Formats: sequence, C-alpha cells, structure tokens
Amino acid sequence: MRSGGTTLVAALLGVGLCGLALAGCAGPASTPKGPGPAEIVEKWTSCAEIAPQAGAMLPVPPGAGGSATPAGIEPRVGRMDPDFVPLAAVLCGRNVVPGAGGGREQVATERRADDIGPLVAALGLADQERGPGEIACTADLLVPPWLALLDDKGRWLRPYLPMDACGKPRPEVRAAVDGLRLTTVDSRTVGVVESSEAEAAGCAQRWSDMVWVEGTVGRPGRVAPAAVSKAGPLRLCVYQVPPSERGGGKPAGDFVYGRPLPPERQADVLRGLAGTRPAADCATPASRFAVLRAADGSGPEWYVELDACRRFLVVAPPGGSQLGQGDAALAALLGPS
Repeated sequence: MRSGGTTLVAALLGVGLCGLALAGCAGPASTPKGPGPAEIVEKWTSCAEIAPQAGAMLPVPPGAGGSATPAGIEPRVGRMDPDFVPLAAVLCGRNVVPGAGGGREQVATERRADDIGPLVAALGLADQERGPGEIACTADLLVPPWLALLDDKGRWLRPYLPMDACGKPRPEVRAAVDGLRLTTVDSRTVGVVESSEAEAAGCAQRWSDMVWVEGTVGRPGRVAPAAVSKAGPLRLCVYQVPPSERGGGKPAGDFVYGRPLPPERQADVLRGLAGTRPAADCATPASRFAVLRAADGSGPEWYVELDACRRFLVVAPPGGSQLGQGDAALAALLGPS
C-alpha cells in the first residue's frame, strides 16, 4: 500500500468506505457541546492491540478467516491538555481490497503522519454555533476516523473533532485530515469478505434464507404460473447456515458452492418447483438452502431448503411469493455435482 495523501472519504472509515445518503434537512435541534479534556494513555503500541475493531463497518462472515480480536482500549475522547504536545497522528481503520487469489478481503491498517501542524490547529477550533433560522444540512453519514495523537514521550490520546453547525466535523478538520501525508506502518488481513470461489461462481458470499422468513413471519400469496414457467439460464448458489443463525428472524448463510445449471438439470429442477403441494408446517430450520436466480439477475428467484422440511419459495417480481413443498429428489438435483 502506498504512502501519500488521503481523502476524507477514505479517512472517515479509517481507509474504509463511507456511506453517503445525500438529502436536504434542517439543522440540529441544539448545538453540540465539546467534551472535557482527553484522557492521556501512557504508551502507544499498535492499532491491532489498541483499536482492533476500528473501521469494522463490514461484517466478516463466520468461518471466513481472521481470528477473534481483543476489545481494545477506549480512552475518553476530549480536548488536548496544553501540556500535551502532539508530534504524530495515527489513523486506525479497515479497507476492502482484492484478494491475492481472487475475491475480496478486509484489511486492517495502521497509518501514521508526522507533519500534523494544520490538523492540530483545526482540532483547537471551537464548535460552530447554530445561528438564527434554519440551516441547510445534508443527511450524509460522516463516520469520524479512529484518530490518535502521540507526543514525544510515546503517550497518546484521542482528540475531540470540533463540529460545525450541522453536528459534523468542521470543514477545517476535514481538510486537515485530507491533507495528511500518511504512511502505512502495518497492514493485516482480518477476514474474507467475498471468497474467490463465490466470485468465480457469480454468487454473493452471504445470503438470507427467505424460505424460513416467509414460513415464520410472511404471508405468501399465490404467484401466477406464467411468472415462473419461462426462465432463462439459471445460476445455483448454495449456502450453509451457521447454528447460531438457524431459527433467527432472518438467518444468513455462507457460500458453499455454486454454478450455472445445465439445461437438462434446470428443466428437471423447474419441474420439481412447479408442484402445487402446500408447504408443510415446519419448526426445524434448514442447515443448507439453495438460491436460483437468472444469470442476468432478472425474473423470479427460487429458494429451496436442502434439508429439514425441504420447502421452497418462489419470489416473482414486481411482487408476490409462494411457498411450496419440495422433496429429497429436488434437493438432490441441487447437490454439489
């Protein structure tokens, strides 16, 4: 990873992604008040030890790599004591990058800047007060970076970021963060976001078991046969539901295998899904389920429980869904080979 400047979007998640949903809105009901003095911690070690979860906005699928991380250290954020003279800034965060063998990985980074004069000056500003009348504020979600300042004794603190009248970091603070020349001092992979196998299969790494959702809280109606009888080439994606997810409100499964369905196999699968038997009442969540979707992403979707009660669900755009009862033969058609 290269040294050099950063952008606010990257810094807002500590080299991660920043969710933006721009919209007009009124200003905050009251002006945020700055906190008291920051807590000074005696010794800086590393982002991996002090802030292992910094920037962790994207969950890593269970079992997809990485290891359990400690809770880290969360000192009180606040204003700098006049006796604390910062000489360097450290940003802890995460980023999603292409994996060496394909797919995408989540990487935790520690980056350092030594020329921090403009940042220190911006951090010393007061909060902007809201003036009379309404203020045009945007609804973009700006997640502040995990930022620490270090002094020549190795001590560190987490500085308060002065706010503007909309309750977001002041423009001067954003500009100072943008202007930091950061050098990456540590980078480590903490998990797989999308495996190379899922990428090659054209499948998402995680998917929700909608059969269970509809069977427990949904009220599926009937789907017109014409909406599901004509299907182009379908892609099969199969997911394993971890025990901790089974029976939840919207259990998520992790990718196991996937492939395009051969025409002959697809015809057999669609015949199995054309059955009109009503789905049996079921209190046993499936450990595996299949998702069938058109290769171009259009048209209906089919969800099939591969064990337990072996129900299936047809979801047809622009709306409508139908539960049906599958069997072992249908599940076998959706096996790994």
